[in-house]
Amino acid sequence: MYDVTMSKKNPAAQALGRLGGKARARSLSEADLSKIGKMGGEARRKKLTAEQRSESARKAVQARIAKYGQKQRKEG
Repeated sequence: MYDVTMSKKNPAAQALGRLGGKARARSLSEADLSKIGKMGGEARRKKLTAEQRSESARKAVQARIAKYGQKQRKEG
């Protein structure tokens, strides 16, 4: 485990830093959180290969089917 006493950083500042993300998230609107999430998703997508994106999409479909069931397609 990491020993805080060995660090040259201010422990009080470290504690505030750990709270920062949660406090910021509480202050943001749903639209802001959604926008940030979309940017993160786009950055992740750019890093993946075509094969990795395909596998991720396949897993997402399987999860939706497991959660909601297979919907029947209309013929015609």
